[in-house]
Amino acid sequence: MSEKRPTQTLIERSIRPFEQFVRMEASGGILLLGCSLLALAWANSPWAAAFVHFWETPVAVAAGSRELSMPLKHWINDGLMALFFFLIGLEIKREFLVGELASPRHAVLPIAAALGGMAVPALIYAWFNGGTPAEPGWGIPMATDIAFAIGILSMLGKRVSISLKVFLTALAIVDDLGAVVVIALFYTEAINWGGVFPALVILVVLMELNRQGVRHPLPYGLLGIGLWLAVLASGIHATVAGVVLAMTIPSRARIDSDQFLAQSRATVDEFARAGHSRADQFITEAHQAALHSLKTATVHVQTPMERLEHGLHPLIMFVIMPLFALANAGVGITTGVGAMLVDPVVLGVFFGLVLGKQAGIMFFAWLAVRSGLATLPPDIRWFQLYGAAWLGGIGFTMSLFIAELAFPHSSELVPAKLGILAASLVAGLVGAAIVRAASPAPGPDAGSMVDDGRPSKRGVSADRMPERRTR
Repeated sequence: MSEKRPTQTLIERSIRPFEQFVRMEASGGILLLGCSLLALAWANSPWAAAFVHFWETPVAVAAGSRELSMPLKHWINDGLMALFFFLIGLEIKREFLVGELASPRHAVLPIAAALGGMAVPALIYAWFNGGTPAEPGWGIPMATDIAFAIGILSMLGKRVSISLKVFLTALAIVDDLGAVVVIALFYTEAINWGGVFPALVILVVLMELNRQGVRHPLPYGLLGIGLWLAVLASGIHATVAGVVLAMTIPSRARIDSDQFLAQSRATVDEFARAGHSRADQFITEAHQAALHSLKTATVHVQTPMERLEHGLHPLIMFVIMPLFALANAGVGITTGVGAMLVDPVVLGVFFGLVLGKQAGIMFFAWLAVRSGLATLPPDIRWFQLYGAAWLGGIGFTMSLFIAELAFPHSSELVPAKLGILAASLVAGLVGAAIVRAASPAPGPDAGSMVDDGRPSKRGVSADRMPERRTR
């Protein structure tokens, strides 16, 4: 006789659709798109003035006689986005330690493609806007939005090979690293050395904590806040502190997988010896002790870097990035659309992302393969790679971020945002169509032959996973 399953409550049935949505790989991109459309509608509605006023509302944080006051939009762009950059830093570090970029042989292709995908768009933008007041926007079309790009590949399901997802993910990681370097070097107006020195001192302390084996996130978090304040005071964009902090997070597990298996099996045996318990009974102290030991072993087999990356991902994808889109994607079109579309800033950003990205990625990837420095994975055809190169033209989050830095109080900001949104839409639709056309649908028995259609968190197949390195 089969055991009767417990009846779901009304609340459990109500939240099940939301849970399923959150588990979708593309759900973050869908939410981001929805918030962007909402911001666009709001910025062009009768309540457009209220839209601008809301994000410019001053918000102050005070401690004693000291006070830090910024508009709400700046708290999002300089504060919350520091967590986004912290997650990017964790991803970059993990990718270079155990991901696709850990193996020089595998890393050459995405690195070369990313470099081409940054250089050519910047040159195209400069061709349209060089020598004009809009020249500082050259960094805008260099970026790739990993959430949208990987989300589109995920929506195509099993027809997309894991190698193509790995390639695009590694490319986006290198692209993010390039964007961080560009922000730090070229979008810093003036450096206040009175802020740089405390930041360096805090960085040294963080590195020493790592060297001494401190693994609890609390001291890193407290010092990270201090690092953010110091970088903010230095004149360097505060979000750079997130990437720097990520580099100091320990990436070594306390126990290895063999030790974890041995401890877990012993703990499960202890739980079994403590006797059986029904669902409506409290478990015994012996059960609780076994569960505590199992929980401890589970924590020890994960690195602090992995735990933070896993824990922050939902917060970044479903809270911070949608807030950023709401605050920054609203473009109030006050002049004729036709006149706006021939603006050099719009043209530079649009063609930089739509044409420059695909051309730079493909040409540099071809050069790397042709020169023998890299090899094309056997399950990727050039036409599939071309579709992924189009998806690289989805700039969105990082492009909007750089646009805010390039044109903080300038009339060029609106056309720059319009170019980003239009290019990201075109690149996403065309890229998805090309990848779909170039990737045959899996056969009826393909379930056992291919992956489950999800991009691994930073998708590396088991047979290509290099041995874990520690730092």
